[in-house]
Amino acid sequence: MQGEWPFDNDADTGSDMPATGNVAEYTVTELSAALKRTVESTYGYVRVRGELGRVSRPGSGHVYLDLKDDKAVLAGVMWKGVAQRLKIQPEQGLEVIVTGKLTTFAGQSKYQIVIDAMEPAGVGALMALLEERRKKLAAEGLFDDERKKPIPYLPRVIGVVTSPTGAVIRDILHRLGDRFPTRVLVWPARVQGEKCAQEVAAGITGFNALAPDGPMPRPELLIVARGGGSLEDLWGFNEEAVVRAAAESDIPLISAVGHETDWTLIDYAADERAPTPTAAAERAVPVRADLMATVDDLARRQARGLWRILDEAKTALRAAARGLPILSDVLALPRQRFDMATGRLGSALKANTQIASADLARITGCLTPRPLRQQVQRFNEQVDGFARRGDGAVRRLLDAKASALMAQAKLLSSLGYQSVLRRGFALVRGADGTPVQAASDAHAGLALDIEFHDGRVAARVEGDVGAPRPKRTPKPGPARDDQGNLF
Repeated sequence: MQGEWPFDNDADTGSDMPATGNVAEYTVTELSAALKRTVESTYGYVRVRGELGRVSRPGSGHVYLDLKDDKAVLAGVMWKGVAQRLKIQPEQGLEVIVTGKLTTFAGQSKYQIVIDAMEPAGVGALMALLEERRKKLAAEGLFDDERKKPIPYLPRVIGVVTSPTGAVIRDILHRLGDRFPTRVLVWPARVQGEKCAQEVAAGITGFNALAPDGPMPRPELLIVARGGGSLEDLWGFNEEAVVRAAAESDIPLISAVGHETDWTLIDYAADERAPTPTAAAERAVPVRADLMATVDDLARRQARGLWRILDEAKTALRAAARGLPILSDVLALPRQRFDMATGRLGSALKANTQIASADLARITGCLTPRPLRQQVQRFNEQVDGFARRGDGAVRRLLDAKASALMAQAKLLSSLGYQSVLRRGFALVRGADGTPVQAASDAHAGLALDIEFHDGRVAARVEGDVGAPRPKRTPKPGPARDDQGNLF
């Protein structure tokens, strides 16, 4: 019968093989369908508790996993829509309770559960997974104190990664406005659910990717904030992607997730943890009024210190002045020496004048006209010799230049166009003096200048270029053997 088991367990043929005479035959598909109906009608929806083994997430968005205990393994599949609604993402080693429909998969001859809901098997399972993850990340050094950066005292721009519609961002902005108004950039991110970890990590990474001198200012401090909630609600801040993004942030980061008693893994990786988002705003900036009071107090202390330094300098100057000698006493001895030198100045000038006069008389006595005349005569003889030598050199140079000039003139006479004109040719130029070398260069009305060997003649072109010329009747005259007229 269709849909029943193919073998009759009550039949006893007395042999190892069942009797086949009255047993119906099934195709593989028919038998698989019968098994599917039997399993689904027998069990329907069930709740199963176990530990997650293999967890696979292909590109389709579905989740394939194994649910196991110490003796058996149950294959499971979770469709994309269900996986997107999970608060806690399935991970290997997590103990969970799943609700779903038991069915078979004919393609691999196995049974499996199609999961509609999944929840951790109590808080203890999540805490065990959280502790295991904390130890793993701590072993990588992500929580070391050497990695933590100091929080800037007065950041000009603060970046906040949180939900833009929640009460957290309003609390932060209100607290910042009360203490020290500053510029705040908000990176919208879901703070609960499946995409929480992905969006929070993207916010931290996105703020760090901003250029310091770009159109959007780069924050000097980051705050990752969320209100309180259960362990499942805060689980996105325990994901590895968020923890690694916080640890790798170049911008100092304050974690403010949950209430004072709530701890997540991002708190260990952040540069500083605040018990609440409001406390994070208080840690980010000082109180402006207190800061102004401190500045005023420092200004007063600086003024008092400056006056004290000036008073001490005046006292030291007066003490030093009392130790200096009187000015008249210092100048008395040099003034006396100056008076003595002034008294000796007249006699010294007279003696010096007498010595100079004696030296001048001695020198002028050595100068007589005869040596000067001899010196001048020698100079004149040298000048005459130079003049004679110069005249001969100039004549020789002029003769050589004249010979060269005659040779060039002869060469010019033999190669110049005037010799060609003497042989009966003529040179035709335009009105501007440019030679006309071809008939195509002449046009009707063009003024010409024709040069013969014995003079120039002005002419003008008539008719078109290339047009046949009318024949001219030669005039009677004596026969000539020489070349005729060009025109």
